Amino acid sequence: MRVAVTGASGFVGGAVCRELALRGVRVFAYGRRASVGERHLGGAVYRSWDIARGVLHAPPPVDAVIHCAGTVTDWGPVPGFFATNLEGTRNVLASFPGTRFVHVSTASVYDPHVPTVMATEDQAPVTRYENAYGVSKAAAERAVLAAGGPSVILRPHAIYGPGDTTLLPRVLGAVRGPVLVAVGTGRQLLSLTAVWNLVQACVLAAGKDVTGVFNVTDAEPLPIDDAFAMILQERGIRARRIYLPERALRPVAAAAEGLFLLAGSARPPRLTRYALGHLAVERTLDIGAAREVLGYRPGPTSFAGAYAW
Repeated sequence: MRVAVTGASGFVGGAVCRELALRGVRVFAYGRRASVGERHLGGAVYRSWDIARGVLHAPPPVDAVIHCAGTVTDWGPVPGFFATNLEGTRNVLASFPGTRFVHVSTASVYDPHVPTVMATEDQAPVTRYENAYGVSKAAAERAVLAAGGPSVILRPHAIYGPGDTTLLPRVLGAVRGPVLVAVGTGRQLLSLTAVWNLVQACVLAAGKDVTGVFNVTDAEPLPIDDAFAMILQERGIRARRIYLPERALRPVAAAAEGLFLLAGSARPPRLTRYALGHLAVERTLDIGAAREVLGYRPGPTSFAGAYAW
């Protein structure tokens, strides 16, 4: 089997490359960086390609494409999100026309203005989002479906694991001395997605003759306070969790965003309105379709080894 992987220089794409290589698959890895260490790719063949700049010249024949590339943040210039997440996706589709296409999307395509309670795949995309990330990822999903080829869209939520540069660093960044300040009540349920579970779904989707949209998370949701406790325990940090209502933190987040905008910062503030909306209320996904159609068998949420990479 021959598989192309985009976003291979990143967190998820690298993990997909390593797993495929372990399975003896011929992997063609693509990413924006000029070069990537062999350990990160599991020995896969690497080629630099910025998908936002155009189609791939002389693409190799492959049996499937696993599209992990994208701008994954809640902060940045709006055009950048669409250049990578939408136009970049179109360029990948055009580079491998008619090829089985596994698109790694996001649970951010669900309505951010209401709690997500064991959401099924037909509840997204929606027409309103809080930032360009959600809008551009929803548009990318539509582009994949409009292309008409054999495709699978995967929707993970809050991906974590070795190499994570977003979720775990942000949680640890909220620790101030002996206290971790968070939002909500601490009992709101959250579906998380370990990178090893997402990789399993990618491999299954690339090798099965199925199409459709599938939520992909860990085996069961858990209260957010339990997740924080597990993260802190894994790092050996003793910090008391304090929960504040979203309405108290939202003006602070808005002010932080304004200051970062005025400063022209390329880095996001630690607190954003988008992040608050995803942590303050229940965000859970129904993964029954992935279990039934893909044969997806996820493990439980665990942060053991999540900082090892």
